Amino acid sequence: MPIIVNLDVMMAKRKISLGELAERIDLTPANLSILKTGKAKAVRFSTLEAICKELDCQPGDILEFKNEEQTLS
Repeated sequence: MPIIVNLDVMMAKRKISLGELAERIDLTPANLSILKTGKAKAVRFSTLEAICKELDCQPGDILEFKNEEQTLS
């Protein structure tokens, strides 16, 4: 999948656990884990906004596009 989720990187930089972030943005730890591991098929803008506010970052700090052609070479 060409969309890479770097949520774990941002969480480590901000020294916040998955459980703590989930509580702060009113999301279940299970659902946040699905997003963090890249298994989510979609993300709501409201969820992305809450994550960015809590981690003081931009959406591009969390989500990254990698062309599959670049990945293969």
